Amino acid sequence: MKKALPERQRMARIKMLSGDRRPVHPQAWNVSQHRARRPRRRDTPRGTCMAKRSLSRMVVAGLVVGAALGAALAPAAAADKVTFLTSWFAQAEHGGFYQAKATGLYDKAGLDVTIKMGGPQVNSSQFLLAGDADFMMGYDIQVLKGREQNLPLVTVASSFQFDLQGIMTHDDIVDLAALKGKPILIAGSSRTTFWPWLRIKYGYTDEQIRPYTFNLQPFFADKTVAQQAYPSSEPYQAEQQNEKVKFFLLADSGYPPYGSTIVTTEKMIADKPDLVARFVQASLEGWRDYMKNPAPANALIKAANAKMTDGQIAFALERMREIKAIDRGDAATLGLGIITADRYRQIYEFLVAGGLLDPKVDWHKAFDDRFVKNLKIGVN
Repeated sequence: MKKALPERQRMARIKMLSGDRRPVHPQAWNVSQHRARRPRRRDTPRGTCMAKRSLSRMVVAGLVVGAALGAALAPAAAADKVTFLTSWFAQAEHGGFYQAKATGLYDKAGLDVTIKMGGPQVNSSQFLLAGDADFMMGYDIQVLKGREQNLPLVTVASSFQFDLQGIMTHDDIVDLAALKGKPILIAGSSRTTFWPWLRIKYGYTDEQIRPYTFNLQPFFADKTVAQQAYPSSEPYQAEQQNEKVKFFLLADSGYPPYGSTIVTTEKMIADKPDLVARFVQASLEGWRDYMKNPAPANALIKAANAKMTDGQIAFALERMREIKAIDRGDAATLGLGIITADRYRQIYEFLVAGGLLDPKVDWHKAFDDRFVKNLKIGVN
């Protein structure tokens, strides 16, 4: 029987034996490897480690998906609210703007556009300058006369490359020159727009003027009478009454103004040029699309104007296409909506020659072509 070791020696031997567990193979032990790579714990199964790594990847992936979903559900930037005031009750001649509204072109441009109808008792310039509208459907003479009174009106684009104003006659009249000395029905406002041009061009006199009240019965009743008209309006009414008429577009004889322009203020251009650019481009894209597929805009036009019929809209579209209202002249090469300094100079000179405008008016301030000259919408 072995003699028991003293307690101190017995504990030392146990400690030595339990602490030295290096492998016998000489290559199995490397101090640098031991320090660089911690051995896997023998009580942790390999599958458990893999499960933890997979779970970590799933958590990360979930966070990424959640972030993306949160961004998608975040509220979009609010669209800029814009009010556009037209010059009359809703009709095909306003189709481009209603098309941009109906087909989402304004929405795509970040604009929440409200279209308000004008009318015979609406002073559109007053609405615009008071801040009740951001843009209005205007007229070059109106803007230049406003500049004469120091009103900060500015034309930034034009729906039509010429004014659609004309004269409707009975079918025995061969041309406008033949109307000299004959009665002509015109509205009071026409005395300061196209009438002075007709006086200079054809030698008409004020004694020929008869008041036009937008009632065609005096014209139908008197075969010697002519009257002011738009190609899509009064001739359509005459056709409905089986009256044979002719229509003479003043622009074909050199009347210089544009038609149905887009007008805003100096302040709007200075403060929100990007908004002006977006509104102009979306509106002109609306005109391009309206002439191809007018159905979306026509639905809004009829909803806004209960008196508008499919027949009158179709007649108006046919006439606008026939006279190339939106893509004639400079628009053929420079794009829809184009306005040029040369045309504005012609308008200014016509007004000055007719005694309708102070020669001191700076006509350059009446228009700003920056928002349209490089668009070239509709140019192949």
